[in-house]
Parts: sequence; structure tokens; C-alpha cells
Amino acid sequence: MRKHSDELPQAAHRLTGRLEVETEQGTFLGNTRIRLLEAIDTHGSISQAAKYVPLSYKAAWDAVDAMNNLADKSLVTRATGGRHGGGTRLTDYGRQMVELYRALEAEYQAALERLTASMNAGGAGTLQEFRRLLKRTSMKTSARNQFAGTVVGLKAGEVDYEVRLKLGDANELAAVITRDSAENLELTIGMEIWALVKAPSVMILTEKEMRTSARNHLWGEVSRIHRSAINAEVTLALPGGKTVCAVISNESVSNLALAVGSPACAVFKASSVILCAAD
Repeated sequence: MRKHSDELPQAAHRLTGRLEVETEQGTFLGNTRIRLLEAIDTHGSISQAAKYVPLSYKAAWDAVDAMNNLADKSLVTRATGGRHGGGTRLTDYGRQMVELYRALEAEYQAALERLTASMNAGGAGTLQEFRRLLKRTSMKTSARNQFAGTVVGLKAGEVDYEVRLKLGDANELAAVITRDSAENLELTIGMEIWALVKAPSVMILTEKEMRTSARNHLWGEVSRIHRSAINAEVTLALPGGKTVCAVISNESVSNLALAVGSPACAVFKASSVILCAAD
């Protein structure tokens, strides 16, 4: 004879998860990106690594660009020429990050196992409350360009603040925000902060003598051009391993004669930069 449903023993809940390293701009390192880095290290090719994960070729490059932009040092470098025609490789720093992630992941799962045992003692309600908390604390941004930098300059005005950020040894950018925003962020020289710039706010120039009113001019070379029906996404590789992405019309790509490897400059106004600080 079957027992009544309220007499059936409750199944034990088990928490399993994968470690993600988050910034205010979304995931910096997670399982997919770590597997991508491991595949790059194994295959020496972004296209082969993308197939292994699997990811589209564009998504793989987008992930690499995001990681390089937010990391203190480049995790992935591009090798050109040579006997095998170049490729993509993991830096020593990139390998260290992968090893650290995998070690933390093992500790993370062990902690989840201990938490599971405690939650099972408290019932299913405790587990569901924990899941809701995790969902509420997640945060993402639609900004295509995300940079981690250090505040190296602050200039106060009557209603606004000019903030200069050092993105690495080779790049700086300027932002203009309201005085209230600067005070809310509690900006100080030397503090780490994140800068967001939407891709449609970035213009592309190719003539070095051309002057503009925009404060930010980041020179590099075209690393990728991804065309759609009307617009194209153009990615520039900057000195020091950073990248910046712009969305411009296909007509502009043709008029500027943009091609992979050609020099170009990403230009955007200081007012187009959004600053974010960790609590």
C-alpha cells in the first residue's frame, strides 16, 4: 500500500555550482571563460578553442577582450607570423589565473557541500530563500567597453568633476561626471574604479592630424571587423593588451578603408564615460 504524499520522506537537497568572479560590469571569470583559456593554451588557436568550448568565433574574441581589459595584465596574447603563421597563446599570468580559479572552485564546491548539509536540516524553504538572494545580487551591464583603471587625476568644477583614469602603462582616459556623482563614488587618487563606454558612443578616425573636441583618443590597430546589414562592430587592439569596440556604419568602414591591421583611433567624449566603484 502506497504511503500518503505527506508521509513520504523529503528528498535531500544538494547545491552544486560553478565559481564566477564578478565585477560591477558582469562576469570577469567563469567556467565558460576558464574553459576557453584552457582550450587556447591547448590548441594555440582562438578558432579551435571556440569550437571546443563551444562558442562562436566572435563570442570567443569578445570574451578574451573583456578579460584582457579588466585584468591587471594580459591573459591572452596574439602571435603573428612565424613558421606556423601565428596564433593565440595564454600568458604566464593567464595560466596562473586558470590555476587559481580551479583551486578556488574546488574549495567553493566543498563549501557548498557543507552549506547543503546545514540547509537540509532547515528544510526546503531555507534553500529557496538562498536562491532568491543569489538572483537579486547579480548585476550585468549592456556597455560593450568595460575598463578597470586607477584614478590619477581629479579636477573639481562648480557642477562637475573631471576624472582621469590610468588603464595601464600605455593608456589613459578622461571622464566628466557631476559633482554629486563624484561625491557619491567617494573618488580619491589611487582608488580602483571601472569605466563603461557604449560602443555606439565611440567614433573611429584614421588621420592623426585631425582634431576633435572629444577628450579621449585611443590609438591602436584594427583587430576585427564584424559586419551586419547596416552597421559594423570594429575592435581596436590598443598598446598593452587592451581593446576598444565601436559600432559604426558599413559605409564608414568603407570610407575609412578600415581593414584588419590598419592603424585607427577610437574617439569618445569624456561625458560618454560612466564610472562605477565597488562598495
